[in-house]
Amino acid sequence: MEYLIRVSVIGFLSGLIGTGSGGLAAFFMDKKGNRFMSFVLEFSAGLMMAVVCFDLLPEAFELGGLKFGVLGIILGATVIIYLEDVFNRFHSQKALGSCTGLLRAGILMGMGIALHNLPEGIAIGSGFGASIRLGLGLAFAIAVHDIPEGLAMALPMKAGGMKSWRVLVYTILAGIPTGVGAFIGALLGEISDSIISLCLGFAGGAMLYIVCGDIIPESKTIYKGRISTIGNILGIILGIIISIRTH
Repeated sequence: MEYLIRVSVIGFLSGLIGTGSGGLAAFFMDKKGNRFMSFVLEFSAGLMMAVVCFDLLPEAFELGGLKFGVLGIILGATVIIYLEDVFNRFHSQKALGSCTGLLRAGILMGMGIALHNLPEGIAIGSGFGASIRLGLGLAFAIAVHDIPEGLAMALPMKAGGMKSWRVLVYTILAGIPTGVGAFIGALLGEISDSIISLCLGFAGGAMLYIVCGDIIPESKTIYKGRISTIGNILGIILGIIISIRTH
């Protein structure tokens, strides 16, 4: 039991520190002009696309092959589309304020992050089953690449009118499933590679849909200049660097 608690605590800290750090950046961010907000939104979108395409999905394909990875992507995008419809059905335009698209994008991004933090936690727990060094290495890598995820979740929420302290709380909460997953991974010891591949693909598909279908279009609505595109490119470059450094 002591071992399970230790691994679970490490998993919780990895998720909470990672996504919470991204939320903390938004906590100190004052309201800026449309040009600046468009830039940072596209920057965070580029970060997420790079992390998904160069980290998350390659891991899914390596573990379960192309079949399970692609199936996960399709399922992830489909579920997010369904959740988006449900969200629109139960929340009026007035309740969401003037920046409905941004706020919705932030909340949906949070759902996607929380969903994929569970299999990431399972990876941490399973890693500790193999060796302490592997478990700690995975925990560090996941915490690092959770930072841009927290930022990508926090920025549209902040731009959508949500108070900074609430943004911080929600980004921290999005990291909790990492600890739950770490407990499951440590408890079961061995998890099917195909199932983990499906989960990672699911998370990748969910976040790609949110980035391409919500965040990028909203940033173009805010400001139509080139600065947003430059932000996206810089975000992708940084995301690639993060993915390489954490492997």
